[in-house]
Amino acid sequence: MAEEDRRAPAAVVFDALGPAYEQAFAGSAAHRASLGRLLELLAPGSRVLDVGSGTGRPTAQTLAEAGHRVLGIDISPVMVGLAARQVPGAEFRLADIRDTPLPEASFDAACGYFSLLQMTRAEQAAVVAGLARAVRPGGLVALATVPLDVEDVAGVFMGQPVRVTSFSAEAFTRLVTEAGLTVLSEEQTVFTPDHPEAAPEPHLFLLARRGSE
Repeated sequence: MAEEDRRAPAAVVFDALGPAYEQAFAGSAAHRASLGRLLELLAPGSRVLDVGSGTGRPTAQTLAEAGHRVLGIDISPVMVGLAARQVPGAEFRLADIRDTPLPEASFDAACGYFSLLQMTRAEQAAVVAGLARAVRPGGLVALATVPLDVEDVAGVFMGQPVRVTSFSAEAFTRLVTEAGLTVLSEEQTVFTPDHPEAAPEPHLFLLARRGSE
C-alpha cells in the first residue's frame, strides 16, 4: 500500500496544495471579518484552538498578533510545517481532530474554518459538539463551511480529487445550536478562490457562544 493511501484523504489533499491554498483564499474579506468579530469579544490573552489551521494564515496569525495564545492542529504535515514557520507566535501540532482529546472548558475560544468538509455528517456533528465542550462556559466558537446539502460527493478542489460532505445553511446552523451553542452572528457570501481551476462557492460563517453555567 502506498504511503499516501494510509493517510487520511484530507491530509493527502492539503499536503499537495501547500502554499497554493493560502494564496487561493487570502482574498476572503468575509473570513477576515469573521476573525474581526471574534477578536472584538475575546478577552486579552485568550487561549484559542484553531482546528484545521492550514498554513497558519490568516487565522492563527491574526489571533497571535492580537496577543492571544493559539494552538493550531492540522492533519497535514505539510501545512503544520508551513504554519510553524509562518506564525512562530503560535503552537502547531499534527493531529486529527476526530481522535484528539479536548479537555472540558480548556479554551476560551475555538475556530474551525472550512475544516469539516471531508468528514461524514456524524463526524462533523461530533467535532462541533466537542468544540462546544472544549470552550469554557461563555466561550466562543467560530465556524465556516460551504453550505451545500451534499453527502460523500466526488469533486475536484484546486485540481485535487476530493469527496465532500456538507449541510445546508439551515441544517448546519441547527447542528451548531444542538451542540449547546447560541449563534451570535451569521454571514453568507459567495467567494471565488484565486486559482485557475477554482469556481465560485458559497461560504457560511458563524460565530457562536457556549452558554454560561
